[in-house]
Amino acid sequence: MGTRRPRVTDWRLVVQSRLDRVRADLAALGPPDPLDPESRQWREVAEQEAAVVDDMINREESRLRTVASWWSGWHIERAWRSLHEAEIAVVAAGDGFLGRLPGLKARVAENLDEDDPRRVALEELRPGEFPLSIEREIVVDALRAAFDKSDFAHAGSRALRNKLIAASFVLFVVNTLLGIIGLVKPGLIPMCVGSERLPTVCPSGRTAAGADVWLIQVLGAFGAILSAVVLLLRRRPSLSPYVMIGYQATIKILLGAALAVIGILALGAGVTTGLIGVASQAALLLWAVILGYSQQIATRLLDSYTDRVMDQARPLPRLEGQR
Repeated sequence: MGTRRPRVTDWRLVVQSRLDRVRADLAALGPPDPLDPESRQWREVAEQEAAVVDDMINREESRLRTVASWWSGWHIERAWRSLHEAEIAVVAAGDGFLGRLPGLKARVAENLDEDDPRRVALEELRPGEFPLSIEREIVVDALRAAFDKSDFAHAGSRALRNKLIAASFVLFVVNTLLGIIGLVKPGLIPMCVGSERLPTVCPSGRTAAGADVWLIQVLGAFGAILSAVVLLLRRRPSLSPYVMIGYQATIKILLGAALAVIGILALGAGVTTGLIGVASQAALLLWAVILGYSQQIATRLLDSYTDRVMDQARPLPRLEGQR
């Protein structure tokens, strides 16, 4: 099995641009000061970590290993962690922090709480107040703490993504089995609805057919797609290396198909007698769409949880009026 070149993705573009910036900053430092051996060591660390990042974003792998890497996310997280170490090393290799302090404080403030002692020490730092070695320790400690929190959030995002994929696979298998059973043995999963006062109606007419379950699932999925469109419209852009919205939409669609089948079974069982009456085929099909859309009630909690995880992984600037 041959290797394949890595495809261009958003996270690779972001990491590559920041890697270029690291190398430009490293070149701008000029020759190392022979009286400052720590600076030389930090330059070497920056070059080593930059080489690791370059390897991660340009590594060629077989298709099988590409899938394994995508699932584990090790190449993404290794690239980000090495990039962060390279950025820290470039800052530490300099002989002063006066010009970088505003940016360093803003970056640390994105990830550390206001009362975090490392953030407090950085914000109270005044260039020249301490020896250069102590200033380095304060800056490096604060940056590492901030980057560590971001990196751990990346791992949490990947874990959530993998759970969404696993749940989607289970729902897909369940929906497929229901459809096959309905196709092989029409009526075994009754999709027809009737009562003493109303005639019996089925999704495809007045008698059970093999395509009834599939038809209800398709209409339920259509109702779920409507809620997925709403999700797309209200979703804020994310700078995280893991994009969840596609997996969230897949969960909604598959769950909508399953809930449509369950809901029609409930209607046929008379659970809603006296509340809901289905007098025609059109009404039955409309209820399948409505039941598919109803999955939004259950998935709203998932959407809210995903929003929190994504904000931690790559927080965006706060909007006016937000705290």
